[in-house]
Amino acid sequence: MTELTNDEEPHELLQTLGDGKVRELDAEGGRSVLEFVCKPEMCHSGGVAQGGFVTGWIDSAMAHACVARYTTEFWIATLELKISFFRPATPGPVVAEGWIERAGKQTVFTEGRLLDSDGQVLAKATSTIRLVPNRVA
Repeated sequence: MTELTNDEEPHELLQTLGDGKVRELDAEGGRSVLEFVCKPEMCHSGGVAQGGFVTGWIDSAMAHACVARYTTEFWIATLELKISFFRPATPGPVVAEGWIERAGKQTVFTEGRLLDSDGQVLAKATSTIRLVPNRVA
């Protein structure tokens, strides 16, 4: 398993999704752990995170699980994503975990979940991903 330091520069998309940081990548296991901050401006009435942010956090973790295993040789294209919300995400830190459940030559089935700082599961997702080879120009 590769653990990343806080000094590594996060991708701009992860920053946009709430100061996202990649905490762990496991190539052999096809797993990732990302950390985000749910900010008040990401919430609607009642102080609950808008579902698109929750979905984006888990989607990012599932994609990073593929990147962990397949590096950047492939463009990770999400074909389908299903999410179930169990508890509301509220302002504060959240952790998104993603893993490869099953993989073929071009199609990868991933799963993920979002946890609050107490380790309670807030949402779970499944995704079908197509691996598209990157072509060098």
